[in-house]
Amino acid sequence: MKSIIRSLIVISLLVTFNSSLTSAQAVHAPQMIKVDGNRFINESGETVIFHGVNFSDPDKLDRAGKWTKKHFTEAKNWGANIVRLPVHPSAWRDRGSEEYIRLLDKAVQWARELDLHLIIDWHSIGNLRTEQFQSKSYNTTMEETCEFWRIISEKYAGEPVVAMYELYNEPTTYNGRLGELSWEQWKEMNQEMIEIIRKNNPEAVILVAGFNWAYDLTVVKENPINTTGIAYVSHPYPQKREKPWEPQWEKDWGFVADTYPVILTEIGYALPEEKGVHIPVFGDEEYGNAIVKYTAAKGISWVIWCFDPDWSPVMFTDWDYTPSSQGKFFKEVMLND
Repeated sequence: MKSIIRSLIVISLLVTFNSSLTSAQAVHAPQMIKVDGNRFINESGETVIFHGVNFSDPDKLDRAGKWTKKHFTEAKNWGANIVRLPVHPSAWRDRGSEEYIRLLDKAVQWARELDLHLIIDWHSIGNLRTEQFQSKSYNTTMEETCEFWRIISEKYAGEPVVAMYELYNEPTTYNGRLGELSWEQWKEMNQEMIEIIRKNNPEAVILVAGFNWAYDLTVVKENPINTTGIAYVSHPYPQKREKPWEPQWEKDWGFVADTYPVILTEIGYALPEEKGVHIPVFGDEEYGNAIVKYTAAKGISWVIWCFDPDWSPVMFTDWDYTPSSQGKFFKEVMLND
């Protein structure tokens, strides 16, 4: 009889423990993100400011044996609350949509376990209208781009971990070398992609980039996208403007944050002697302090490029996660949020 009672007590304790664990996991699970005016908010109505990191393409990481929960855990340990996943059109085609989705499914699982949100980014650079691009890995078509978003929006509709869909990484005519693209044309193309996503996922938060390699949002003042639930993107690397940066940032993209949410899905810098340094990312801690202070005052979210030892500006220099100059700086900022 005593053994039966002891067994019942143990079972009761296990049930209580598991119930508590489930409850705790539910509390810390990522909440759905929405747009409210010029803010990102969660299901509790709280304002959410995102500070996170860009990974390199999941396909690249998987081929290197680095597409693991450990990589996500490191990002979390550096203080990130969001991870941007850049999906290159060439990698999407080479791997095939079904295989690539398996990579993204793992990301969703690991992010959920770590209370992280994700941005899925169609990572092309160039002129989508003329189908001329900066390099072969970015080659795509409007048809393929729309099909990508149809698949993604069907797959992750209602999934709170996938916080945002970034329609197109960096629109540019490359100073006219890639053909012409007006804002009206780009706006129409974005609205077509948005309509496809909305049919599958009406609540999706959608990110729209401006011109000049996703830097310039001046056109939004007079001619914004005609829909709700969107946010705007800029990539203000150090050399995009001369110092002092702040007046130019306000004129070029910062003013948008007075009306819409703004998220800088790529920021970062590299010292002249660091790996892969190139225009426009030459910079130092002066830029880091300026962008952190300016965005904090405006309530603007940001994501650092790149949480990888190969894709510059790098945040760490080896797979022991040894911080680079910007890695050390932004890690400290994120951990002190």
